[in-house]
Amino acid sequence: MNQLSPGLTMVALAVFVLLMIGMVLKSRTTADNLKSYAVGSLSFSPLMVALALASSLTSAATFIINPGFISLYGMGAYLAFGVVMPLAIFIALVFLMKRFRKYGVNVGSLSIADWVGKRFDSSFLQKLFGALSILLIAFIVLICVGITKVISKAIDVQELYVLIGLVIVVFTYIMFGGANSLVYTNSAQAVVMVIVAGILLYSGAHTIFSGGGEDLFSQLKGIDPQLVEPFNKTSPLFRDFFEVVVCNAVIGIAIVCQPHILTKSLMLKKDSEVNRFLLYSILLLILFFSVVFVGFYARAYFPDLMFEGELLQMDGIIPAFVIARFPGYISLLLIIGLIAAGLSTLEGLIQSLPTSLTNDLFLPLTGKDSEHSSAMKINRVITVCIAVVVVFLSYQQLVSPNLSVAIFAQNGVYAFFSAAFVPVFFGIFTKTKNKIIPTVGTLTALLVYYSVYYLELTPYMQDVSPKNPAIASALSLMCSFAVASVIFFYDRIAAGKKVVSKPQTLGSN
Repeated sequence: MNQLSPGLTMVALAVFVLLMIGMVLKSRTTADNLKSYAVGSLSFSPLMVALALASSLTSAATFIINPGFISLYGMGAYLAFGVVMPLAIFIALVFLMKRFRKYGVNVGSLSIADWVGKRFDSSFLQKLFGALSILLIAFIVLICVGITKVISKAIDVQELYVLIGLVIVVFTYIMFGGANSLVYTNSAQAVVMVIVAGILLYSGAHTIFSGGGEDLFSQLKGIDPQLVEPFNKTSPLFRDFFEVVVCNAVIGIAIVCQPHILTKSLMLKKDSEVNRFLLYSILLLILFFSVVFVGFYARAYFPDLMFEGELLQMDGIIPAFVIARFPGYISLLLIIGLIAAGLSTLEGLIQSLPTSLTNDLFLPLTGKDSEHSSAMKINRVITVCIAVVVVFLSYQQLVSPNLSVAIFAQNGVYAFFSAAFVPVFFGIFTKTKNKIIPTVGTLTALLVYYSVYYLELTPYMQDVSPKNPAIASALSLMCSFAVASVIFFYDRIAAGKKVVSKPQTLGSN
């Protein structure tokens, strides 16, 4: 095993962070207002925005956390996170992004909550989704835990100190940057991620078809036959077709409803650039989502999941694999890439979450708008408060995770986009102005999600730990969509009857 120098790693990390800060300072706009901070004021090429979107969609979850699921549970986890969910995301991007942009550009939306409120002319919905955006803190926690695991193992420093330093540095430079800065930093991070994805995937390619009974899947079958089965009946998350395929297909479509995803389309200045942007995005995402396959390599490398005499936690499998498997200089590059993968989404969430809380909750409650002079001050105070909460929650997940920080994160993020799906879907694909449809749809989604998860409804949620948030999310999405559809068609039928029953005006004889 090649030892990676902690000192050299710290120097490399410092240089990387300084480059990110330099990009932020160079691209920062002089207009210190919330709109410029939220959606930017510069013109970006389709490729740059595609790099930013691809890096935002594939974070530490894709490069660090999800491969750990594959290492533990095998083919079922790979089909869920490497095949079904990506395909659903591609479909959703194509169908949702254009329609969202069309309305978002016309009304000048700064966030999902802002978009929903303006689309249905409902201040209640805007405030509701502004409040619900707090759930996205769970995803920030996931990324901070993933990056902390990588850095701590590489430089041999206690996780708490790494976590605090990470939060202070990243929250600070994003707080003073904004959307323009995000596109530059995300694009640079995506380029590093492309290189790292290539190295990781190539590193074990020779084992896939090596033959002689020693190929990758023969090794995995020898470790545990369940690792090569499409459904892992011994796992708590990938037991059958419904969990692996149905749930992840539904979630993949809904996941695009996150604010730091759909609002990327608003950074393009011309409609003619959208198709190229989507093509570039999907090609990049195919590469990035393929990285979860590295979980198979890691399990073959650590058949008993032991590293330096200790049993690996799921979230630590990929950081350990990178350090143990590769020469020092390659490990250093891969560590930078894994950190970049996390930062790409972390930056977007740090920028979008306080923006939504400010614009969609606090400003409306105080009777002010995004142009008010106090908007950015409020935004920065909220950002600092979120940073403190993130440190506390992340440390809890580092010390005592429930299998993985991913379960904690999914329980927040899945609830959010389950609630957001009906308003976004009906807002994009119908012309209805009926506020009851998105309101009832959202409240139904929240009620079903938390009832299924915490009351352990359905056999999937009983006598299992951890419980699968994907089950609660898929069922809540289905129920909320069904309820909203009933109201929508009843509304249409009622409107049709009114038209038919309206007395006809006859011309005079």
